[in-house]
Amino acid sequence: MADEARESIHVEATPERCYAVAIDFDRYPQWATDVKEIEVLDRDDEGRGRRVRYQISALGKSIGYTLEYDYADAPGGFSWKLEQADFLKRLDGAYRFDPDGDGTRVGYVLTVDVTLPLPGFMKRAAAGMIVDNAMKQLKQYIEAGGGAG
Repeated sequence: MADEARESIHVEATPERCYAVAIDFDRYPQWATDVKEIEVLDRDDEGRGRRVRYQISALGKSIGYTLEYDYADAPGGFSWKLEQADFLKRLDGAYRFDPDGDGTRVGYVLTVDVTLPLPGFMKRAAAGMIVDNAMKQLKQYIEAGGGAG
């Protein structure tokens, strides 16, 4: 069974900047500590990653997966679906970037299902941890001046 985690966080940057950093997949290893390697396999007409291969460290394992991105909501957000993976049945999600005072309210939703035999509470905890870490690390990276500007 898949588990869903949601979170939002205020980032002291414009929605456009948050979006630009979030779609700059080549730089993910600079701020997303679990991401060890990225390869953009295919780009759309605007140069955005359409299919991206990741190698991450999670659950004590090295896990590879490929995501397919959809920019229908850009620049207010974007979404992705799992195309192929080791140990994962599902890794679908989306980012939202909404004006929030002088900054941005960044929203993140992620649906995760793993092929490993794990108790439900561990899968839910893993989904929550992924979202929580991603949001904190993205916020810290952007507010420290990292990434696209």
